[in-house]
Amino acid sequence: MKIKIFITGGTIDNLEYDDPKHAPNNQESLIPGLFKQSRITVPYDIEEIMFKDSKFVDDKDRELIAEKCKQCFEDKIIITHGTATMPLTAKYLDGKKINKTIVLLGAAFPANQQSSDALFNIGAAFSAVQFLAPGVYIVMNGQIFNANNVKKEKSYFHNEH
Repeated sequence: MKIKIFITGGTIDNLEYDDPKHAPNNQESLIPGLFKQSRITVPYDIEEIMFKDSKFVDDKDRELIAEKCKQCFEDKIIITHGTATMPLTAKYLDGKKINKTIVLLGAAFPANQQSSDALFNIGAAFSAVQFLAPGVYIVMNGQIFNANNVKKEKSYFHNEH
């Protein structure tokens, strides 16, 4: 079993800006280094789809993510994503009825900060994607959320009641 990793940007990758015109150029993703640091032994393949602050991820970007999920050989997928619009992307992907297990994760603090939750969330996502049934999920801060039952609230996620 090989897990497909799609990188899209977000705070986890130290990617925050207030205007698309101010997006950094030639910034390298922190994600490959985090996977090595985590000493993950499950085979995986990383592909960078985009490198955006998720405030600026739109439905055109979500469609690209969905197509990448449909087209990849692997049936276990992890997507790194900014938390600002992660629930929207999860719901969008869920609506596409892709028969694979898709887990989105991010971080409240950039991975290059000592107080970051990035490594923990990566480990949780790798564990979750291996055991969850096909569907779309968000894994953050030790919790697993179904794509249709989650919303962004401040810097963490809560189940909708």
